[in-house]
Amino acid sequence: MTRSLWKGPFSEALKHCPGYAGAKLNYCAQNKKNSLSDPVPRSVNNHKTKSFVWSRRSMVLPEFCGYQFHIYNGKKFIICRVIEDMIGHKLGEFASTRQKPSHKHKNYP
Repeated sequence: MTRSLWKGPFSEALKHCPGYAGAKLNYCAQNKKNSLSDPVPRSVNNHKTKSFVWSRRSMVLPEFCGYQFHIYNGKKFIICRVIEDMIGHKLGEFASTRQKPSHKHKNYP
């Protein structure tokens, strides 16, 4: 069964993006700033930075184009840069959790 259209796409990765509009609000709330016009560190305003994501079930949204995500596959973080062709897919599709088997080659005399 698919997700209801009225709910919209699911994405926990949106709140981990430094360029997300809520990132500035979160920074101001944590540092007890009174207005949004106060200077904010460059890392909060930078739109094309990397972010670490544990949610493989999050959908790739159009706002993510150009971002670099570090997606956790259960053991380590896999680096993934989002392009337009990835929109609509899940982040977990781009970070494999399986290891490729390495078979021994026999040396025949």
